[in-house]
Order: sequence, then C-alpha cells, then structure tokens
Amino acid sequence: MSDRPPLPPLTAHLGYWLRHVSNHVSHGFARKLEGRGVTVAEWVFLRTLYDADSIGPSRLAERLGMTRGAISKLAVRLIDKKLVARAESEEDERAHLLSLTDAGLALVPALAALADANDAEWFSALSAEDRATIERLMRQLVGTHGLSATPVN
Repeated sequence: MSDRPPLPPLTAHLGYWLRHVSNHVSHGFARKLEGRGVTVAEWVFLRTLYDADSIGPSRLAERLGMTRGAISKLAVRLIDKKLVARAESEEDERAHLLSLTDAGLALVPALAALADANDAEWFSALSAEDRATIERLMRQLVGTHGLSATPVN
C-alpha cells in the first residue's frame, strides 16, 4: 500500500470541466477563423475596431487588457493583411489611429457569423434557460474576480 494520501480525480474539479469545454469551443472557433486567414487574437482586435471606427493603440490595449507591444504586433500583422490601416492623429502628430480598411469592414461580419455558428454548434444542446444561467454565472465570476482582459487564446 502506498504512503501517498488519496486525491480526488481531475474530474472532481469544476475547473477541469470548464477548461475541457473551453478548449474544445476555442479550438473549433480557431479552426474556423484559420480558414479565413485570421487568428483568434486578430478576430478580437478586428471586432473591437469594428465598433470603435478608429482608435489609438494605447486605448485599444486598455480595452482589450493587452500590452501595447501585443497590440503593435497584431496591428502590423493586420496592416500587412490589408485589414487595418494606420493614420496620423489630426489632434496629435505624434500619435496614430488604427481603423479597419474596406476589406476589414467586409470581413468582420463574416467572422461574426463564424462566431455565432461556433456558439450554436457547441451550445445548441442546452436550453435557452441553461445558456442564460451559464452566462449569468460566468459574468458573476468575471465580476467577482475583477477579470478585465479579453480572452484571446
């Protein structure tokens, strides 16, 4: 007999189940986005710009809970893909603003449809009431723990 104390199985932890589902939901969405040449982090960046029209990198970093360096790297990738444009700020010549190009503006609704389809694929097995309960509980945990960074991985 072992001297080791008995431990509960991994599956006894709610975090295990949350991570298990989250990994599969996220991976499925990442694969769908990959088919459109975009990463999850790029999608979050594009989706945020869609609502902002144009925004400075620092403000975008604040909104997403990311570092300015991470935002700069994403911006360069999306500028190279011709989905984002960078322009000098009219108010401050030292600053610049990021905005979606016409191609970016056209792509975001298509990517949003992929997000909707991914949610439907994974959560349609639940009743509307169960979905609302899960969302309410997740929002409660986010608020309780002061989580502010947008999940991108």
